[in-house]
Parts: sequence; C-alpha cells; structure tokens
Amino acid sequence: MALLVKPEPFSREVDRLFDTFFGGERDTARRWVPPMDLVEADDHFVLKADLPGLDEGDVSIEVQDGTLTISGERTAEHESHERGWYRIERSYGSFNRSLTLPDGVDPDSISAEFDRGVLEVRIPKPEERKPRRVAIKAGSHDGNGGAPAVEGSATETE
Repeated sequence: MALLVKPEPFSREVDRLFDTFFGGERDTARRWVPPMDLVEADDHFVLKADLPGLDEGDVSIEVQDGTLTISGERTAEHESHERGWYRIERSYGSFNRSLTLPDGVDPDSISAEFDRGVLEVRIPKPEERKPRRVAIKAGSHDGNGGAPAVEGSATETE
C-alpha cells in the first residue's frame, strides 16, 4: 500500500497511469510491521529486526511471563510539495512484535545490539535438564531389606 498525494487536480489519464504503474493503492495508509528473522544456532537463538530510521532509544525490549516483546515508533517525515506528484510508500507509526520464549530461558541472559538500523537480540537456549540419577543404597542380604526379623511362637490347638 502507498499514500499518493496530488497537490492539484490532474487528468484522469495521469491517474490511470499512476494506478497502472504503482498498483492502484492510493489514498490508504499502511501500518508498519518491521520484518524480523529468527534463527536457531547451537546454544542460542538470534532475532534480527530491520528498523530503518530508528536508533536504540526508539526501541524497547521487554520480557514478561515467557514472552519477549519488541516495541517502538517511527515518525512520519513528510516534505511539503507545492507542485507535481509525490508518492509516500514508507510506513510509520507504533509497532509491537512479541515472541514466546522456550521454557527455562533466563531473561537476564538475553542481550541486544543495534547497528545501522538492525536490531539483533541474542536469546541463550535454556540448559538441558539432565536426568537425575537416584542412588540405590545397599541393604543386608537377609531378605528383609535390612529390617530386623519379627520373632514369635505358634501353638496348635485342638
């Protein structure tokens, strides 16, 4: 989608030309959803987000209840044109993207870097839970597991 602004009336032929060339998506605003990649490495995940025009102060990263949320806002940059056509395709506004983290991820071990409009978030994988070995204690070999034998007497009655 794109926003096409014409400051003065033009002919229908020019309108048709622009509609044909640019897909006819005029006069509609587009919500900005920054593209993100999530890649798995051996011991971590890497999330990359393209955030052109922003810097680290424009972006917030939060982890709550096993969900990592990246949010921010890109403001509109319109120039005033008195004559002629101009086309605005870049979207702007607030964004909010969330990702459910695997169970056991330590939120304090998540790190982020911002370089040339690309946010990179490193999420260490949770340590694998190793099986716990249960020790078996050796008992006596009297058949009672080491417990003392119960003694008693029996008599026959007629």
